[in-house]
Amino acid sequence: MQNAAAGTVFLKRKQAEVFSRLRFRPAVLGAMILAACTPQSQDQIARDAARATITPLVAQRFPTIPVDLALDCLIGNASAEQINALAADSLLGATESSAQIMTEIAAQPQTLTCLAASGAPGPLR
Repeated sequence: MQNAAAGTVFLKRKQAEVFSRLRFRPAVLGAMILAACTPQSQDQIARDAARATITPLVAQRFPTIPVDLALDCLIGNASAEQINALAADSLLGATESSAQIMTEIAAQPQTLTCLAASGAPGPLR
């Protein structure tokens, strides 16, 4: 009986060791995939995440402007720092900081020019 109990303990330890190794593999694999991305694809991933963050804000704060048009102008005129901050907010959703960043981007002359050139109606022209 002692041999059976010792065998069971040994198997449980081995099983725990194997599971602990497997648990870290997805995280390592995800990090490797992201590291393998080119700088251009990393930038596009960040821009897509930033776009997702501010989409509901744009629809709410600029109801007279087509959302896709406004998003193109906002994301196209955002700095890398602004894109990264907005992208970070995409995990939990837009925050007051996201709204402030979006407002700062919207107030830039080049963003206003983009919106006007694209035919945006209203006071932004």
